[in-house]
Amino acid sequence: MRIRAFTPRDLTALTDLTIETFRPFYEDSFRPLVGETVFANQHGDWRDDYRREVPRLHAPERHLYVAVAEAGDDIGDDGLAGYVAWSVDPDRRNGSISHLAVSAQHRRHHVGTALCEHAFAHMRSLGAEVVEIGTGGDPFHAPARALYERLGCTALPTAVYYRQL
Repeated sequence: MRIRAFTPRDLTALTDLTIETFRPFYEDSFRPLVGETVFANQHGDWRDDYRREVPRLHAPERHLYVAVAEAGDDIGDDGLAGYVAWSVDPDRRNGSISHLAVSAQHRRHHVGTALCEHAFAHMRSLGAEVVEIGTGGDPFHAPARALYERLGCTALPTAVYYRQL
């Protein structure tokens, strides 16, 4: 596996990967949990939201970065394995990972770990002393929570409530 900086030619693949990765959360977890009204209000256009969001993830002039993992023979093919997006606030010496997506066939091969460690190293090189990573508390996000805990992150429990009015 090779990790490299994002290039514009990656955009379609990253957008598709993001939609593929998070479809089970939105469609199989969140929607049935909150019902159609809340789902439509909060995330009814989630695919288009990602189509608008992913192109804005990499803007180094605004301290926004994306790194891409390309699979190699060690995982079985030469396709896109995943990506990580992060930002750095130099004044606060703080970094934040906003997106981490790993393709289904490359999960459980330490791609997420390598991408996070890559982002952490870049953040440190820019003066960050602390990193923030958020994820859901639902079963879909359990693997992400386990990864972040293995990386030495401390969970801060929060709760978000929805109710149809």
